Amino acid sequence: MSADNGTPPPGPSPEPIRFFGTTWLNHDNGYTPRRIAVAVGSLAAAAAACLVLRLAYQGLQIAAIGSFVSLLMIVMFAICSAMAFRHTWDGFTRRPDPDRQASLRGLLTIGFVGSLLAYFFRSLTEAPGERLHREEYEAARKRHEKSTTRRSGKKRRHA
Repeated sequence: MSADNGTPPPGPSPEPIRFFGTTWLNHDNGYTPRRIAVAVGSLAAAAAACLVLRLAYQGLQIAAIGSFVSLLMIVMFAICSAMAFRHTWDGFTRRPDPDRQASLRGLLTIGFVGSLLAYFFRSLTEAPGERLHREEYEAARKRHEKSTTRRSGKKRRHA
């Protein structure tokens, strides 16, 4: 915002990130405590999710459904969590395809522990998605700068 009249500065504005808003741009207004809170929160949520999955597994053992189904459940959650981790991790560096995202919704729901762990590991180094947003913002700033200099940079010839 401009100090004189409260209007936003010319050019593109940064896109907010969940839990961080636009603090990722200058790392101000509590950016570091937010990163710590996101890291602790996602790790705690992953631990709680693992506890719930363990209780579900124990419920299957009590039901005595057989070792094959128990093994299938473990393999299913492991594969889905690995795929969700990879998908979430890739989503921090490039925009996901909306159609693919919709088709993977069930798999990502089953593998939610992987997504939580990806969020935890990324928040140890930066706000999740910060690099992608920063690259897009810098590219938009350069395009805006280039277009404004092109318009205002031409000097008139005096004959």
